Amino acid sequence: MKLHTLIAAITFAVAGTAHAAGEKHDHAHEHKPMHGGVVVEVKDMDYELVAKATTLQLYLRDHGKPADVSKASAKVTLLTGTEKQEVELKPAGDKLEATGSYKVGPGTKAVAVVTINGKPATARFTLK
Repeated sequence: MKLHTLIAAITFAVAGTAHAAGEKHDHAHEHKPMHGGVVVEVKDMDYELVAKATTLQLYLRDHGKPADVSKASAKVTLLTGTEKQEVELKPAGDKLEATGSYKVGPGTKAVAVVTINGKPATARFTLK
């Protein structure tokens, strides 16, 4: 009886693994940058961070379509080497944006906490 239970457990485990391996992350959109930035996906939403020395822009796409950011906000923490910089982004048309002086470059890490309709989401980026 124990052998039968063990065989059944192994069969279910293998079947579950095969099913999970066969699943694909299939969307009607691709996770490619549309504004020259770096894209990450969090909870079916694409976040694209465009980081320049004088401007930070964050574009949000929900299933490939621009998300309404009119009532959204974001706090971005930039980590460049040992330096840390925190920036508040506000709605600016179809994106969240801040202007100023930012130390960004290849390898800079950015953590964006984006709040939409009172719900926060965290997106992590590494600039190229």
